[in-house]
Amino acid sequence: VPLVESGGGSVQAGGSLRLSCAASGFTFRRNCMAWFRQAPGKEREWVSHINSVGTTYYADSVKGRFTISRDDAKNTLYLEMNTLKADDTALYYCAADVHVSYRCMVVPGAYDYWGQGTQVTVSS
Repeated sequence: VPLVESGGGSVQAGGSLRLSCAASGFTFRRNCMAWFRQAPGKEREWVSHINSVGTTYYADSVKGRFTISRDDAKNTLYLEMNTLKADDTALYYCAADVHVSYRCMVVPGAYDYWGQGTQVTVSS
């Protein structure tokens, strides 16, 4: 399994969680990595991505609250989530685009590998 997420859970609004995504089977350091999320009854939406040189981008809904990072030595992607809101409740997925290093995409179809997802539930 190329990507395995962990770190989800249930927290109260205003709380924090840190998601991790362990990668294997491809050259992690060369690729765009992203976090997506999907709430019940909604489409999967892009949350954030980071390219091979560490440039990051965020959806407006999480900007200033979430931080994406990567540890290429550990082949691991992270998402630090602070000041969580009820609207952040979703299944969170990490994804890898093995064809792109710099200009990461925000559409799910661009990504080649996906994790199984980790649930984040925020109670108000």
